[in-house]
Amino acid sequence: MSVVNEPVPTAPAAADLSVWPVSSTEPHRGEIAVCGVPLAEIAERFGTPVYVLDEGEVRERCRMYRHAFPDAEVLYAAKAFLCRAMIHWVDEEGLGLDVCSAGELELAVTTGFPPERIVLHGNAKSPADVRAALRLGAGRIVIDSASEIARLAAAVGPGGRQRVMVRVVPGISAGGHEKIRTGTDDQKFGLSLTDGGAEQAVARILDQPQLELTGVHCHLGSQITEVAPYAEAVRRLVGLMARLRERHGLVLPELDLGGGHGIAYRPGERALDITALARTIRSELAAACAAAGLAVPRLIIEPGRAVVGPAGVALYRVLSVKHTAGRTFVAVDGGMGDNPRPALYGARYAPRLTGRRTTSATAPVTVVGRHCEAGDVLAADVELPADLRAGDLLAVPVSGAYHLSMASGYNMVGRPPVVAVRAGRARLLVRRESLDDVRGRDVGL
Repeated sequence: MSVVNEPVPTAPAAADLSVWPVSSTEPHRGEIAVCGVPLAEIAERFGTPVYVLDEGEVRERCRMYRHAFPDAEVLYAAKAFLCRAMIHWVDEEGLGLDVCSAGELELAVTTGFPPERIVLHGNAKSPADVRAALRLGAGRIVIDSASEIARLAAAVGPGGRQRVMVRVVPGISAGGHEKIRTGTDDQKFGLSLTDGGAEQAVARILDQPQLELTGVHCHLGSQITEVAPYAEAVRRLVGLMARLRERHGLVLPELDLGGGHGIAYRPGERALDITALARTIRSELAAACAAAGLAVPRLIIEPGRAVVGPAGVALYRVLSVKHTAGRTFVAVDGGMGDNPRPALYGARYAPRLTGRRTTSATAPVTVVGRHCEAGDVLAADVELPADLRAGDLLAVPVSGAYHLSMASGYNMVGRPPVVAVRAGRARLLVRRESLDDVRGRDVGL
């Protein structure tokens, strides 16, 4: 009689830390540490859910951009993640700030960030946004629609002067999902090259003595992993700048290519090569300007996700494991309230068990959140140990960008705290939103 040898389950291999902060280690099987601080220790000390941010990784990524673009102005896109500590880090590493609201602007300036190094943009700036920018002295305001021009000029007032840029839609499709592609004519941002809207807006700005036009701005989208779209954007925007010189005698000194630089969220995924991007942009900009007879403008770029995203890790406690006929659901104590990206545009993550060693083989599970929505899924069909149980700790890397900044108060679940790690120590940057905070806002009865 023949004997069939069944496969023997083996312990999972050592963690693939390729998309984790560079300082991440696995000092003991099943225990992941960042900057020498075990994640299980952070969860025990600060509770869960909790965002962990590697300060050294953030600073190193700022330096990477300054090194790759030594002659450019690098603005950190604050919408990705902002707190007072982050503002200090960005300032100390020599970057400017790109903000899109009075709230982001006020936080930056009251923290001590120089307002002249701040750019305000947004497709629908409120009167409060504009008043804050003028009162605090924001370096530039990006005009996003023709209707903004007269309103902004009136807000500046007689005798005043505000530097502005024009956001141009170059007609380029790029980005990881249709909801984060902003370089095409079928979305809400900017003024089109195709229908002449951008050139008409420039003519109107030139009729407003309160406004000083310094350059053109574009933002193609988010999670772009190819260099080619940026090269094409350079060619099209330089073409616009050449036409503006011919028609108005206008020589603009600045060209802002925005951000959108893609990062890897799971092992094996592609990220944008920043060194190749810088090399290509410099070459294309020099060639296009030479062909048009233009002086090379100063380049501006606006990375956000690529600075802070890979520096973050989110930690969750498992609340329950539910086995159904076709799927295993692992429910955690967070979800779409602290990370709406999977629900918004299908973002995919690679969670890991940490804090205990297991010899169990892995099995496909779907990690879901605690919120009352069927779409509250953090990670669908991912491999995790089959013996996963309530109380276990799951760590989700690449959680630094668009988590806290997009977190909500759904189901009145407080937003998580942010903890920074550096040189073997952890410290609180942003405290957990408490039930007292939630109750305190409700003033009527």
